Amino acid sequence: MDQKYIRNFSIIAHIDHGKSTLADRLLLFTGAIDERKFHDQLLDDMDLERERGITIKASAVRLQYQANDGHEYIVNLIDTPGHVDFSYEVEKSLRACEGALLVVDASQGVESQTVANYYLAIDNNLEMVPVINKIDIANVDLDHAKLEMMDILGFDERDMQMVSAKEGIGIKELFERIVKVIPPPGGSPEEPLQALVFDLEYNIYKGIIVYIRIMNGKLKPATRIKMMHTNKEYTVEEIGVFRPEAVKVKEISCGEVGYITCNLHDPREVRVGDTVTESDRPTSQPLAGYRQLNPMVFCGVYPVNAKDFMALREGIDKLRLSDPSLSYEPETSESFGHGFRCGFLGLLHMEIIQERLQREYDLNLILTTPNVKYQLVKRGGEIMELENPSALPERSEIDEVREPYLEVSIMTPVTHMDQVMEMAKKKRGVYVKSEYVSDRMRIIYDIPLSEVIVDFNDQIKSATRGYGSIDYKFKHYLPAQISKLDILINDKICDAFSCLVHRERAYEKGLALVTKLKELIPQQLFEVKIQATCDGRIISSARVRSAGKNVTAKCYGGDISRKRKLWEKQKEGKKKLKQIGNVEVPQEAFLAALKI
Repeated sequence: MDQKYIRNFSIIAHIDHGKSTLADRLLLFTGAIDERKFHDQLLDDMDLERERGITIKASAVRLQYQANDGHEYIVNLIDTPGHVDFSYEVEKSLRACEGALLVVDASQGVESQTVANYYLAIDNNLEMVPVINKIDIANVDLDHAKLEMMDILGFDERDMQMVSAKEGIGIKELFERIVKVIPPPGGSPEEPLQALVFDLEYNIYKGIIVYIRIMNGKLKPATRIKMMHTNKEYTVEEIGVFRPEAVKVKEISCGEVGYITCNLHDPREVRVGDTVTESDRPTSQPLAGYRQLNPMVFCGVYPVNAKDFMALREGIDKLRLSDPSLSYEPETSESFGHGFRCGFLGLLHMEIIQERLQREYDLNLILTTPNVKYQLVKRGGEIMELENPSALPERSEIDEVREPYLEVSIMTPVTHMDQVMEMAKKKRGVYVKSEYVSDRMRIIYDIPLSEVIVDFNDQIKSATRGYGSIDYKFKHYLPAQISKLDILINDKICDAFSCLVHRERAYEKGLALVTKLKELIPQQLFEVKIQATCDGRIISSARVRSAGKNVTAKCYGGDISRKRKLWEKQKEGKKKLKQIGNVEVPQEAFLAALKI
């Protein structure tokens, strides 16, 4: 295929602005899928994506479009997620493209994640096509949406495409704009092979499927290839493209997007961002890979049955194939035995990984309370990073604890500005600046990561009736008063509930955990004592009363001493049980702890 008739582009937008619906409509328009087989969110092939109505994984698909100039174009489209926790997927996809459709919901206007994705695309030198979607909504103010696109992102009104992905309005014009504005890929098919690995997927029959974008050269089956970062060699077994189902082809050439399989089964042998080249005629320079993203949230992941440990290891290995932002290392807990300490980009990311492990690998898991990564400065000046509360040294050894702060950008209607600023202050936020953006405000605060990840986004949405949105990026570490909060059950520390908290919040969090556990731990034959301790003192306490058993039910009449004897015996038995009995903490208690 002549390179000048190839176009590679991504669809980027804020969450819920209609990326997946637009991708569906583009597929239908070009006849890549017929009406009979069509269903909503066609490229979202995970059950989880359909259930939650969000895109989690980027999907690549190849379309053929007959333009007005009489030529047939090959259009490679990559649909991306919109949630801030999956911004890594967006970044991966943009590196495989020359252009991007920046989609904005006509009724919502430009939101924080729209701005973040816009700058991501600019950083990757992509040609942008601004698209205003959902123009079919009754009483929608199109002029207002256009004005925001011009004010905030600097687009020209003539360049904006008006579409309704749901009704199919403006799709032909959008294709013509893509063909006209987005440049064809560069590179030469005569050069040595140089291909970027932009995604990976595990298939039980074919092994690891490698998604590639060819920058230079061409690739055929039976070619001997080399991964430049690992220096390992393989023979290509199958080459194909997605239309949207996988279709085998004889060759893929410079500028094209496709997949290869090469009998590769070990997830540790390949990684996203690697460069594929020919063994016989290698390229001199590997492509620049992807930046390593630092996980924001850490928690322990343990199998309920110890025998599932190897299955959990295999599951995490395979998930990490397509999601390099997931980090993990083995750890051991007194309460749960062997498991992994995993790092995630946010709580939604953590929830999705947990659900995928449970569904796809049939595992029953326990997750410990999530923590963020702190920095410790020891007495001698040594700086260490702390992800696990149980690794916290003695207070006498610590000079200073630093906590991570985010720069949080909040877009809100002016009427809700005071409420939003009040909420940011309650989260220990430090005001940076605010500015008018069209008829809305962008307010920027520095807020500790531990305060943002749990429920800040939900609170902003509630306070602004759904019109507010947040975007955040890591800024720096600042000194803070951090203490370790432990939960004791019958005087034994339950390390799953241990967490690091700001000293001001310790009592509030300890009380909430103790109250919740009192509700959820079932009655035992002995009394259960639940305590929260911080800095060596008990800050909250509760008791679950023992289940009563009427040992004197069979005694009627007669001497009272007989009953007393039985009560004494029961008391002794309960004392003994309390010493040796173990309290079963139900799974709901761990889930409830995550939500506090």
